[in-house]
Amino acid sequence: MFGVRSITLTEALSALGGSTDTAGEAAAWTRIPRTVLALCAGAALATSGVAFQAVTRNPLADPGIFGVLAGASLAVVIGITFFNITRTMPTMLIASIGAFAAAVFVYCVGSIGHGGATPLKLALAGAATAAALSSLTSAILLPRADVMDAFRNWQIGSVSGAQWESLKIAFPLLGLGFVIVFLNSSGLNALSLDDDVATGLGINLTRTRVLTTLGAVLLCATTTAVTGPIAFVGLIVPHVLRMVLGTDHRVLIPASAMTGALLLTLADTVGRLVGDQSEIAVGIIMPLIGAPLFIWIVRRTRMRDL
Repeated sequence: MFGVRSITLTEALSALGGSTDTAGEAAAWTRIPRTVLALCAGAALATSGVAFQAVTRNPLADPGIFGVLAGASLAVVIGITFFNITRTMPTMLIASIGAFAAAVFVYCVGSIGHGGATPLKLALAGAATAAALSSLTSAILLPRADVMDAFRNWQIGSVSGAQWESLKIAFPLLGLGFVIVFLNSSGLNALSLDDDVATGLGINLTRTRVLTTLGAVLLCATTTAVTGPIAFVGLIVPHVLRMVLGTDHRVLIPASAMTGALLLTLADTVGRLVGDQSEIAVGIIMPLIGAPLFIWIVRRTRMRDL
């Protein structure tokens, strides 16, 4: 297991049994949950990216399109500013509440008018809501330097603070989110068609969109609450796999989960190794990897296909 202090697999397993030196035990008990969190977070973000892209019929959509990240950020800032919430578990709870509240608001706004929650209305409602919530977050932060310092530790996006206590809460929520999204994979295949065609195939569009959105928000909100916002995983992974595997969501969803898990774990490992006695957060590494890759994808793909 790589990092500022490398430990062997034998040391890690011995540490779990309590039979190793103090330094090895400390490293193992931080590295193991950190690696587990990186795997779970990468899988969750990639899966939610597939789901959001399918629901909105927008291949450029990512977990932030429903205002989930902006909602979580605003909730964390409010918690720090007005309630002095800085500990991991309360921060995780309030971030989840903010993310879900933002997603529900976006879906309600996108459902107004003729045709209900269409992909275009959902995307527009999400973009507008995210912009408004980000403005509120900035308005609260600007006059409070102390809050900015505390918020920055969460906002940067990292798996370094992983704890078994938070993972035990996150596991069932992430598992439920994966199950909900995967069970709707056939409906998502039909959803990629015209609404009239999908309805003719017997697909309940409203049910598929609501359940898929619920599962995706559950994945994204839970992950963001634990790690902070991490960009590009939910955007890049589905794009690349769609080029290789096609658009069948029964294949794309599990493949995205596995690829996202490996990608985020690799990015975290790179962040551990590049520094001498320090580490770079995965929230910084991922844009460095994702931005050039995304530019390549856009250049490779004809704009009319986006």
